[in-house]
Amino acid sequence: MRKLACSICGYIYDEAAGDPERGIAPGTLWADVPEEWECPLCGATKSDFQEQSGAPTVAQELSDEHDEEDMRELSFGELSALCSNLAKGCEKQYRNEEAELFNQLAEYYNSRNSLAEEGSLKDLMALIEEDLNSAYPHVNGVAARAADRGALRALVWGEKVTRILNSLLNRYNKQGEALLANTHVYVCEICGFVYIGEEAPEICPVCKVPRKKITEVKRG
Repeated sequence: MRKLACSICGYIYDEAAGDPERGIAPGTLWADVPEEWECPLCGATKSDFQEQSGAPTVAQELSDEHDEEDMRELSFGELSALCSNLAKGCEKQYRNEEAELFNQLAEYYNSRNSLAEEGSLKDLMALIEEDLNSAYPHVNGVAARAADRGALRALVWGEKVTRILNSLLNRYNKQGEALLANTHVYVCEICGFVYIGEEAPEICPVCKVPRKKITEVKRG
């Protein structure tokens, strides 16, 4: 029987074992698992699972050169997000003065951000697909050739988080506000993993930090 792995957290669905705690009997084939079933660890959908195989992944030969898109000027919204992330990085290193300066920059750029710059859900989904299909394979290849273990680790986390965002956006596109009704949204402070459910998981399925680092996000 087959085994399928969650592309986000690595959970293995074994057809022989099933998922009895969630009503999936041992011996249940993947095709017979209900479409509404979710990964027990991270909440990913069936479409985020891939069959395990022993075939090694062949790395793509990619250029290190930057194209014009790489060098474009960032929008105010992007600059605000960048500075906010840098502030969090400084906080983790106990550089409180630098963190405060980055937070001030983030607030400044956010104040300059215009709603006109915001795109639609369709635009956001297209950008995420582009990241998964093009950007991550490119930067993974560059980091691998440079033997940059730190960058590779960050990219693993980043790609997993991007996949869960892609999954959640696809669900929101189908279900609308019903997806968020009578539930909670949590975000990992370390890697950005997003979880929708009654309570946050005990550990982040991506970066493995404890629940206390997974914060509930409420609408303002």
